[in-house]
Amino acid sequence: MECPPGLRSLSLFLLVGTASASALLPRDPVPDGYVAAPYYPTPYGGWADDWSESYDKAVKLVSQMTVAEKVNITAGTGRCVGNTGSVPRLGLPQLCLQDGPLGVRTTDNITAFPAGITTGATFNKDLIYQRGVAIGKEFRGKGANFYLGPCVGPLGRKPRGGRNWEGFGVDPVLQAIAGAETIRGVQDQGVIATLKHLIGNEQELYRMYNPFQQAYSANIDDRALHELYLWPFAEGVKAGVGSIMASYNAINGSAASQNSYILNGLLKDELGFQGLVMTDWLAQISGVASALAGLDMSMPGDTVGNNIPLDGYSNWMYELTRSVLNGSVPVDRLNDMATRVVATWYQLGQDQDYPPPNFSSNTADPTGPLYPGALFSPVGVVNEYINVQADHKVVAKQVAQEAITLLKNNGSFLPLSTSSPLYVFGTDAQADPKGINSCTDKSCNRGTLGMGWGSGSANYPYLDDPISSLKRKAANVTYYATDSFPSVPAPTADDVAIVFITSDSGENSYTVENNHGDRDSSGLVAWHNGDELVQKAAAKYSNVVVVVHTVGPIIMEPWIDLPSVKAVLVAHLPGQEAGDSLTEVLFGEVSPSGHLPYSIPVSEDDYPESVGLVATPLSQTQDTYSEGLYIDYRYLNKNGIKPRFAFGHGLSYASFEFSNATITRVTQLSEVPPARPAKPTSPVASLNTSLPAATEAYFADNFDRIWRYLYPWLSNSDADAAYAIGAAGDKTYPYPEGYSTTQKPGPPAGGPSGGNPALWDVAYELSVTVTNTNTNTAAAKAVAQAYVQFPEEGMGFDTPVIQLRDFAKTAALAPGESATVRLGLTRKDVSVWDAVSQNWVVPAPEGRYRVWVGAASDDLSVVCYSDSLECESGVAGPV
Repeated sequence: MECPPGLRSLSLFLLVGTASASALLPRDPVPDGYVAAPYYPTPYGGWADDWSESYDKAVKLVSQMTVAEKVNITAGTGRCVGNTGSVPRLGLPQLCLQDGPLGVRTTDNITAFPAGITTGATFNKDLIYQRGVAIGKEFRGKGANFYLGPCVGPLGRKPRGGRNWEGFGVDPVLQAIAGAETIRGVQDQGVIATLKHLIGNEQELYRMYNPFQQAYSANIDDRALHELYLWPFAEGVKAGVGSIMASYNAINGSAASQNSYILNGLLKDELGFQGLVMTDWLAQISGVASALAGLDMSMPGDTVGNNIPLDGYSNWMYELTRSVLNGSVPVDRLNDMATRVVATWYQLGQDQDYPPPNFSSNTADPTGPLYPGALFSPVGVVNEYINVQADHKVVAKQVAQEAITLLKNNGSFLPLSTSSPLYVFGTDAQADPKGINSCTDKSCNRGTLGMGWGSGSANYPYLDDPISSLKRKAANVTYYATDSFPSVPAPTADDVAIVFITSDSGENSYTVENNHGDRDSSGLVAWHNGDELVQKAAAKYSNVVVVVHTVGPIIMEPWIDLPSVKAVLVAHLPGQEAGDSLTEVLFGEVSPSGHLPYSIPVSEDDYPESVGLVATPLSQTQDTYSEGLYIDYRYLNKNGIKPRFAFGHGLSYASFEFSNATITRVTQLSEVPPARPAKPTSPVASLNTSLPAATEAYFADNFDRIWRYLYPWLSNSDADAAYAIGAAGDKTYPYPEGYSTTQKPGPPAGGPSGGNPALWDVAYELSVTVTNTNTNTAAAKAVAQAYVQFPEEGMGFDTPVIQLRDFAKTAALAPGESATVRLGLTRKDVSVWDAVSQNWVVPAPEGRYRVWVGAASDDLSVVCYSDSLECESGVAGPV
C-alpha cells in the first residue's frame, strides 16, 4: 500500500502523486452538493488599515531573513505545548503557544477559571470580558505568547459532542459575542488569542487523520456554514483575533488544514483575516498542499509519523525549505506565511518587554529537558514557579456564580435557611478524594466536576468544593459521599436533601467510563446512576434540591416532575470556585442570574437524527449537516416541539417586568449592502520573490545538532540538489485543480477584518425598561434577550422562527428598581446568506421584522416592529 501522507517526504520527487489523504483506505463518498471548491492563491495579509503598521514593520524584518529563517518561524519545538523557532540575529524569539481556554494548562500557580459553557450561561458581556482580561494576564505572566482559545467550534450542533463545554453555547450569536469579548480581554494584555476550531469539529469520534483512517468529513451547505458555523469566527476576526486554529476533520471532503476554500477563500479573503492560521496538534497531513491552501504554522511541528519511526519527521521545517528551493512552494507564499507570524507578534506589542516562558508543559520539576521532543536533550531550568493568580479568583467566582441557572423553584422553595437540616448526597459534592489533580487532564469523573477532560482543562490550584462551603455556612449538614442512596434515618418535614449529579465529556485523547470524548456511551443521562439517586432521595425526603454539574443538556424526565423535587439548579462547570459560588445562591446571599446556553429536551429523540454521532470505521465517515439551519431551539421551534427547558431559560428569586420598549431605525437598509472597499496592494507584494540561494539553507559550520530536533536547514548537498531543480524549472509540482498565482480582488461579501464593513452598520437600536417587581427579595440581576423574526411575506428564504441577535445583563436591581437596557441589531443580523449571489442580503427591506425581547427564547413578552417603529408589551410570544 502507498505510504500514508503523514509519512511522506515533501521532496518534489516524492510528491509526484498527491499530498492529500487519498492514499488512505477508501472513504464513504461525500454526498452530492457538498463541495470543497479550489481557491488559490492564498491572499496576502497586510491590506487592513488596523494592521498596516504591524505589517510595515514585519515586512522590513522578513526582508532580512534567509529562507531557512522564514521557515523556522512556521513550526518548532520547546517547553510549551507548541513553540516556533526563532531568528536571534534579528531579535525574534521563540514564540510559546499554550493551552487552554479556561486557564494555563499543565502548570501551577494559576487560576482554573470556569469553562466556556459556564461563561456563556452568564449572559454578561462585561463579565466575559473581565474573565478574558484575567486569563490574558496569567498567560502573559507565564510568558506564553499565544493563548489557545477561545473555542467557538464546536458550536454545539451535537448534544453529545465531547468539546461543546469548551465553547459558550449552542447559538452562533452567543458564541460570537462571548468569543469576541474574550479575545478583546486577552489581547488587551498583549497575548495573541487563537480562535478555534475552524470548522465543523462537532464530534470527537474519528476526528483525526491517521495512517489507517481518514478523519470524518463535516459536509455543510453554504448557507448553514455562513449563518451558523462561520458566524462566530467572523466576529472574532472583526475583534482583531491574532490567530486561528484549523480543526482536525475534513470539510466537504477536504482536510481543514489544507482546505483552500475554507482557509484562502472564506477566512483570508471573505473575512479578510490578517493574522496566522495554525494546525491543531499533529493535524497536518501534507506539506506543499497545506502551504498552498493557506496554512501558516504547523503545530507542534512534527507529525503522527514522528512516532513511526522515531526519527524526527516533519511535513515542514527542512522539507518546507526543500520545497521552496525546488520551486514547489512559491517564495511569495513563504513570504506571506512568515510575515503573518511576525506581523501578529508586532500587532500585540510583543516586541516590547514581553516575558519569556518561565514554565514547562512537560514536567513539574524545576529542571528538565530543554528540547523534550528530542528524546535525548540537554537539561536546564524549565520551571520557575511564578505565581500569576493575583486576585483572579474574584472574577472566577463571579463567573461561576452568575452562570448558575435556576430551572425550577416550586413554591419559591429556594433560598434555603442556614438553620435547615441539610442531607447531602452524591460524590460530586466533594473534591476528588484521590487528589484534585490526580487524573491527567481531568480524564476521570471523580469528585466535583469543575471542567471536562482533555487539552481544554487546567490544574486546580485548589478546589472550593460544595460540601466544604455548605459546612461552613449551615448549622446542620450531614454528608453521604456516595452515588448509591444509603440507608438514612426517617426524615422530618423540615429536612432538605441536596443531591449532586453530573455528566462529563472531553477530548478524544482519553476514554472515560467508555466515553470516547463524546458522550457516546452515557448519552444525555446523568452519570453514576444520578437519576436513581435523585429518585430515591425524592421517595424518602419531601424536600429535594438537585444540583447539576454538566457539560451540556441531560434528560431530566425521570425525576423533574416528582413533587418532592422542589428546586433544580445547573451549576455547569464552575472551575476552582465551585463552593461559595453555589452556596451563596442556595442561601439567598445572591439571586441566581444564569440562563441556559442550550435547550434541555424532553427526550433525545426530539433532536433531528442528523445531529447524532456518526461512525464508519476504516473509512471516511460522512457527517452531513442535512438539518441545515435547524439545530437546538431553531429545530424545536420549527417542529413545534416543546422542550423541558428552553434555550435562554433561567429563573430568579425576583420577578422582572419588561416595559417601555422603543425601537429606532439607524440605517436605511437596501437589499444588498453597499459595495465593499477595494482591496489595496499588500506590502507583502514588495518582498523579493526570487528563488533563494542554496546557501541560505546550509547548516552553519560545526553546528551541534540534537537528534530528532526539527531544523529548517538542509545538508549542503540536499540544498544544492533542491535549488538545481528549482532553477532548472523543468520539473514541476502537480498543483491542484484550480491553482493560480494571481491575487484576487476579493469577493463582494468580503472586506478587511470580518468582511464587508457595511455588515456591521447598526440597523436598529432598541431600549427596554426592566423592573424588579418584587417587594420582599434581595437585589437581583436580569437578562434581556433580543430575537429577530423575519417577515412572513416577500422573503424567498426559509428562516428559523426566531434567532438570538443580542443580549444584555443589568446590574443588581433592588425591589422596585428599574434599569434601561439597550440592544442593537446590525445589517447582518437582519440578513440571510444568498448562496447564489454569494452575498448577504436583506430579503425584505421594507417588510415587518419583529424583534422580540424577554427573559428566554420561550418567554418573550415585548415585540418591536421594524416597519412602524412601534413596540408592544405584554404580548404572547412567537413560540
